[in-house]
Amino acid sequence: MRTLDWENGAIIAIDQCVLPHQETVLHIDTVEDLIAAIQRLAIRGAPALGIAGAFGVALATRERMRNGVLDEAGVRKDAERIASARPTAVNLRWGVEQTLTVLAGGPEAVVAEARRLMDEDDRRTHQAAANAADLITELCPPRPLRLLTHCNAGALATAGPRGTALGAVFELAERGHVEFVIVDETRPLLQGARLTSWELARAGIPHRLCVDSAAASLMRRGLVDCVVVGADRITANGDVANKIGTYGLAVGAAHHGIPIVVVAPESTVDADLTDGALIEVEERDADEVRRVLGMPVAPETTETFNPAFDVTPAELITAVVTEARIMGPRTVPAGRAG
Repeated sequence: MRTLDWENGAIIAIDQCVLPHQETVLHIDTVEDLIAAIQRLAIRGAPALGIAGAFGVALATRERMRNGVLDEAGVRKDAERIASARPTAVNLRWGVEQTLTVLAGGPEAVVAEARRLMDEDDRRTHQAAANAADLITELCPPRPLRLLTHCNAGALATAGPRGTALGAVFELAERGHVEFVIVDETRPLLQGARLTSWELARAGIPHRLCVDSAAASLMRRGLVDCVVVGADRITANGDVANKIGTYGLAVGAAHHGIPIVVVAPESTVDADLTDGALIEVEERDADEVRRVLGMPVAPETTETFNPAFDVTPAELITAVVTEARIMGPRTVPAGRAG
């Protein structure tokens, strides 16, 4: 399963806003429609946003080609709008900037570069997931494991068939190392309940859904062997921005002596930011909190806090695992853990 692809001059994407009840495929052929899809989270997940950004530049080049002449300044303006559609996830801007390097070659060169990035994303996320599975095997007891996830870091969050953190879960399950997966529902938009549960059900992996506030209690009861999550931005010192609620999981895991492993491709590492205090955290619309799947659950005048992400300091994270390395207190070479 691919979250998104390029077909006949358009981006083809699974609409993640209507899962699991509908499996709708979007055909996005304008920059405006792409930005709207990104902002309403029809396309989401850091690696997937990177590929969407790359294909977005391809859309811009097609729109800005007139009589065989490319308006490069116009393309760059569109590219900046795409890159700024969601500020926290660094992959979106990364994908845009990668494709702009071949802009002089015209639309076909941009499409080819975006496809190359998509194929490379498949390889990177698969390797990162395998590395993480190796490390989790080493860190945890030698028995089928109880793993806890937050938000969605599976195929839907990448361009590939498995994902990052959830890809590690799939890898462990194939090795016979998973008893069950605890899925945080992930408020306010329920990406865990709607998306991760859907992916795990399709893969036939035993799982149980819990409200976010139950996670620490489950840790105390000994029902969690490892927390495994994705990331939207990782700073030079190892601080991690991820879906709101991750910081609380890290605090709970540290208190209970449970490893927390972050899985992401190298494209999520922002070496230009020294620490997490410099990350711009997206604040989203209040109705995402006042409503659940469109139904009001609070008075319409209620004011809210609705940050889409939080930042977990490096000292609370056991390891950040990419396709190339393991960052954190451990110095196990990538691919050699376990």
